[in-house]
Amino acid sequence: MKARIPRGGTPSNLQQIAKQAQKMQEEMDIASSQLEEKEYTATAGGGMVDVVVTGKMEVTSINIKPDVVDPDDIEMLSDLIMAATNEALRKATEDKAQTMEKISGGLNIPGLF
Repeated sequence: MKARIPRGGTPSNLQQIAKQAQKMQEEMDIASSQLEEKEYTATAGGGMVDVVVTGKMEVTSINIKPDVVDPDDIEMLSDLIMAATNEALRKATEDKAQTMEKISGGLNIPGLF
């Protein structure tokens, strides 16, 4: 029985596609490692709260200006911390998505990212 070759493809074309996919995966791995080391900063409350996260989506620092600390309004402080954290995480997520899209040319292949 003869091996079937998909229409429009030859064994050498399939090998070339496999090599391109492997190269793309290697580029994505390198980019992913670089992104994990980056830091993303966001502020809330007009600079009263700063949050820094890494590309690994880990919070590395939270800076709070003393003026915003009001023992009678802890809820506002919590909201500012949450807002700054979520914005920093959004920045990291968007940066990763844009970087991976550049590498993949817009392909969405499950398992590659």
